[in-house]
Amino acid sequence: MNAILPLLRGVYGVWLREVTRATRDRGQMIGGVSRPLIWLLILGVGLNPYFRGEVYGEVRYVIPYTYLQFLFPAVIVLNIMYTSIQFAVSVIWDREFGFLREVLVSPMPKPLVLLGKVLGGSTVATLHGAVVLILARFADVTMTPEQVVTALAFMFLLSFGLTCFGVILAARVRSFEGFGVFSNTLILPLYFTSSSVFPLDPALSRTQTTASYPEWLVFLVQINPITYAVDTLRGVLIGFNQFTPSYGPAIVVGMAIAFFVLALVDFGRS
Repeated sequence: MNAILPLLRGVYGVWLREVTRATRDRGQMIGGVSRPLIWLLILGVGLNPYFRGEVYGEVRYVIPYTYLQFLFPAVIVLNIMYTSIQFAVSVIWDREFGFLREVLVSPMPKPLVLLGKVLGGSTVATLHGAVVLILARFADVTMTPEQVVTALAFMFLLSFGLTCFGVILAARVRSFEGFGVFSNTLILPLYFTSSSVFPLDPALSRTQTTASYPEWLVFLVQINPITYAVDTLRGVLIGFNQFTPSYGPAIVVGMAIAFFVLALVDFGRS
């Protein structure tokens, strides 16, 4: 126990530094609030009247929720994606200014240094996701305390995996500018092909689905891990799942473990 406590204090120290630095960054805080407002107020409100049950040929679409309710969980995931991946800029900053070298030559093991940084990024990203929950009443989404706790736990797990993904990118990109461009080219395609802004009707077979959407788009949606993260949050918050509910937690847990291992390998080379 005497040997473990100093290590835990070290993880706590790294975590506290990352959270403190992020919460003092006004630009990041403003982005975390303005982003969901723009998406919900402009896209959500603008498209809400056009999102209703329709008939296409012999296929009847029955939609038991409004577009604002449908979009609400996806905006939470978007806020988490931006914050988690952009958090990895701190790895480049620490590397450029020598802080990372000083930490890595300390007695603290590298996996625990990385764990402290990732937990810090995950905490900040979860807070940014939780900001969107405040808008639930506006989106006409009602939540019980159990739903809020379940959603926060899943959001933290998703944040952990995406923060590790950001660390992997930061370890392979050598400049702030390159990281910004590279991360943006990944975030938006991943988000838009995650069924975030349009649903694939779960009542339809694959043949019926590909009659409504291009087959390549259906393929991208189905292989995108963010699809299952959005689907899980929709299941928790509005009771709608496009896929088997157990897929999302299993995929996000697997993603978090795999990305942490990869991030650890890359972090050691930094």
